[in-house]
Amino acid sequence: MAKRTKRRFDLRKTLFLLPNLITLSSIFCGFDAIVVASRASGDEGQYYRAALLIVFAMFFDTMDGRVARATKTQSSFGLQIDSLADVVSFGVAPSMLVYSWTLHRLGTTGLIVSFIFTAMGAVRLARFNVLTMGEAGKPTKPSKYIVGLPTPGAAGILVSIVVANHAAAGMLGGAEYTWVILVVTLVLSSFMVSTIRFRSFKEIKPNLRTVIFVGLIAASSAFISAKLQPAFVLVWLLGCYVMMGVCETLWELPGRLRERAALSRDSTPPEPPNVV
Repeated sequence: MAKRTKRRFDLRKTLFLLPNLITLSSIFCGFDAIVVASRASGDEGQYYRAALLIVFAMFFDTMDGRVARATKTQSSFGLQIDSLADVVSFGVAPSMLVYSWTLHRLGTTGLIVSFIFTAMGAVRLARFNVLTMGEAGKPTKPSKYIVGLPTPGAAGILVSIVVANHAAAGMLGGAEYTWVILVVTLVLSSFMVSTIRFRSFKEIKPNLRTVIFVGLIAASSAFISAKLQPAFVLVWLLGCYVMMGVCETLWELPGRLRERAALSRDSTPPEPPNVV
C-alpha cells in the first residue's frame, strides 16, 4: 500500500488570500451601501448609514494595499480585483446614494448624471490599470502623482456632503440644493478622467514645508469645526486636496507648454534646400 505524501503548508499562498479578503470586504460594504440607499425612501438616517458603509469601504481599500506590500503579495490579480472593488464601492455606490438622496428629483437628468459618475469612475480605473501595469503584467511602484482624481477621493466628497447633511439636520438635502449637488457630481466626474495630476502622498518628506502645510490644514480644520460642525471638516479636507491638484497643474502648465513647443521644434525635419 503506497504511503500518502503530506502536503507542506505554504504560508505564502495563505498570505496571498489576506489582501484579497480585505478587498472583498470593501466590495461588501459598497454592495450594502447600494442596498441601504435604494431602500432609504427619504430617510436621512438611512442615507447617513449608506455613507458610513462607503467610508468603511474606503478603510478596507486603504488596508488591502498596505497589507499586500507588507506581506509582499502584490500581484496583477490583486490590482484587477481592487479596481473592480473600486467600481462597486466608489463608482456605483456613491452614484446610487446621491441619486436616491437628491438627484432623483431631476428625473432623467439626475439619472444620467449619476450614471456619468459611475462611467467616469470605471474609465478612470481602466486608465489607471494601464498606466501602472509593468511589462510583465505586474503593478509598478506607485509614483509621486496620480493622473486624474482617484475614485475614492471623488466618492469621498459626495459621501462627506451626505455626512455633513446629517449633521446639519437635513439642511443640505433640500430641493434648493439639488442643482448644486448635480454640478458637484459632474465636476468630480470630469476630474476623474482629466489629466490633472493629484498627489499620492507616497513620498512625503518631513521638512519645514511639510510641517507648515500640515499646520495650516490643521488650523483651518479646527476653524471649520468650531464655526460650523466637525462633520464639515471632511468636506473641507477633500476639497483642499482637489484644489491643490488643480492649482499645481495650473502653476506647471506654462512650463509644460514650453517643453512641448521645444520638443515639436526639435522633431520637425529641416526643409530641403531649393534647387535652382
